[in-house]
Amino acid sequence: MTHILVSLTNGVATITLNRPELRNALNDEMRAELIAAFDWADASREVRAVILTGAGKGFCSGGDIGGMRARLDAPAGEVAFNGWKRQKQTHRGVGVIRNLSKPVIAAVNGAAFGLGLDMALACDFIIVAEGAKLSMSFIKRGLVSDGGGMYFLPRRVGLSKAKELILTGRVVEPEEALSIGMVDRIAAPEALLAEAQAWAEELSQGSPAAVALTKAILDQTFESTADEIFTLGREAQAICYTSAEHRASVEAFLNKTKA
Repeated sequence: MTHILVSLTNGVATITLNRPELRNALNDEMRAELIAAFDWADASREVRAVILTGAGKGFCSGGDIGGMRARLDAPAGEVAFNGWKRQKQTHRGVGVIRNLSKPVIAAVNGAAFGLGLDMALACDFIIVAEGAKLSMSFIKRGLVSDGGGMYFLPRRVGLSKAKELILTGRVVEPEEALSIGMVDRIAAPEALLAEAQAWAEELSQGSPAAVALTKAILDQTFESTADEIFTLGREAQAICYTSAEHRASVEAFLNKTKA
């Protein structure tokens, strides 16, 4: 891969956006590599959690402006359909982050604007470096938030605050972001990845089956009734009953040994 770097430490995969000269702006090649990296992480038995971060001084500045220029230069009759196809790829990229069966932490090391912030919001948890800047900047380009921000942000900060942040596109500093629930933790820049690594290891100690099923059900909570969640829980628990981790845990408890 050229635009995405992947490493694995203690069961935690770090996926790094790697176009630092452009503050990791997303182009088509980077989207494809991002999808491939998350598909690998989802399939790999060695990976128990994922950290998404950026190389250099920024997390992700959003969509590549050069790509936007090329889109506008296309024949008028092709602009809409070309844009629709690109959006499908964008949504695949956000979807593989949100739907990963393992915990995902965004380690936001610098500016996260537009689609970059949408991608961070698609993660299960967000830790930001002191001094990082966050902005739903689409409105400043005459666009709507197209990477899931209109879905994810209200679930973090409430509908009214989400409208304000999206309609103004203003920059949010880490302290405000933490106070409104937009992010979960703040770290010193030099400690960001170490803290994300430790957090990822803590979150991924449980049975992979239990973690995956729990995450999948929780992601449906706001759109489902209580009875629907109970049903999903029953089905998931039936699967967990058959897992090797559950059996080992029960036997260890009864035998007073460590699982």
